[in-house]
Amino acid sequence: MSRLNHPVDSAPSRRQYRASAKTTSWFTSLEGFPVSTATPIPVRSPLPSALSGSTAVLIGGSSGIGLAAAVLLRSVGARVVLVGRDPDRLKAAVSRVRGASPAEDRDDAVLAVAGDGGDEQTLAEACDRAGRVDHVFVTAGGISGAGPLPGLSADDIRTTLDSRLQAAFTAARAAATRLPAGGSLTFSSGILVVRPAPGMSAPLSVVGAVETLTRALAVELAPARLRVNAVRFGRIDTPLLRSAPGLDSDDAIAAAGSTAPLGRFGTAEEAAASALFLMANNYVTGQVITVDGGETLA
Repeated sequence: MSRLNHPVDSAPSRRQYRASAKTTSWFTSLEGFPVSTATPIPVRSPLPSALSGSTAVLIGGSSGIGLAAAVLLRSVGARVVLVGRDPDRLKAAVSRVRGASPAEDRDDAVLAVAGDGGDEQTLAEACDRAGRVDHVFVTAGGISGAGPLPGLSADDIRTTLDSRLQAAFTAARAAATRLPAGGSLTFSSGILVVRPAPGMSAPLSVVGAVETLTRALAVELAPARLRVNAVRFGRIDTPLLRSAPGLDSDDAIAAAGSTAPLGRFGTAEEAAASALFLMANNYVTGQVITVDGGETLA
């Protein structure tokens, strides 16, 4: 077979793919293949039914990816404990999760604890109310400390450390002393760790440290048969993303997402499904998996 006709050489280039993905029609042609660029595919079974009967503590469970994870977990029969700072949002989140619950829901199937997810007393209360805890998923913590490094004060940097890294250590300490063999701890990260932007040195160094902590804890806690992983998320359509300048409407989200390889931002449910996979798979530990719709390839 000549090199000219080799199937690898005749495949569409990355540049051609990006150019096609930027179109706004429902379907466009990519070297004869139909390409969907707009509509998310709903998260369907098989969700991990092995999580039925387990209990998960979701730090940052009142909105976004944490709330989506709670809904998915409850839909397969897991108990959930939501931890968040805002009591009103927690109350609304509990109602939403109960709406996804199986028939004849138990009173303690969906619990909520208001408080700082990085506070040891808050996490102790969450674990005590839950009884047995099998999984902990940490999604809390926005982006703090952004800005040019010379303009950041020592207090700014300390706040950044406390908001993500200290909170991760607190969650790890709670998990290490309470989770049974087979339990898991899952952190969240973001693709800017591998694609840094100007003015993000402080927050990205902290998130990068969380990824390193993930690997270190996986080794340290393996003898107890506890697994530790992280998910490196791309741009996911959540309230946090929509709080960014210029992304406060559906049209703005659609326009910004159209430049991604899959033609849109991810949904909170798609992001949360990856965390459920890590909870359920007993042979995955020390991994940072990327869920970004191909953004790091573009």
